[in-house]
Amino acid sequence: MLDDNYFMRQALQEAQEAFEQEEVPVGAVVVAGQRIIARTHNLTELLHDVTAHAEMQAITAAANVLGSKYLTGCTIYVTLEPCPMCAGALRWAQLSRLVYGAEDEKRGYTRLSPEMLHPKTTVTAGVMAEECGKLMSQFFARRR
Repeated sequence: MLDDNYFMRQALQEAQEAFEQEEVPVGAVVVAGQRIIARTHNLTELLHDVTAHAEMQAITAAANVLGSKYLTGCTIYVTLEPCPMCAGALRWAQLSRLVYGAEDEKRGYTRLSPEMLHPKTTVTAGVMAEECGKLMSQFFARRR
């Protein structure tokens, strides 16, 4: 049985790809029944779209695979705590579980809109937080 660390490593691979494309390095994978059904990363620069966060891309891709707008029974693994926009989209998608790595102390939903997720969504925070945070730090250090 694959665990949270395995799936977070997959999300980190996506974040690394974003880093290499000069996107803010956030990666996400959606898992249903121990199988990755969507994997993506931030695409805001490429698409010139402020809403093209990794989570938003992952929701759309997973919904297409499932043929449903709801992600009930799915888990999203994301390298950075979602912002309120993404948390709201996860709420509408009725996601069953959110697992994230690094906290976003400035823009994370837990500080700005802690009740944003669906009431039935369970959250696991801090999975591989150090590795996830390190990639973000490297990215912003390189941009300064």
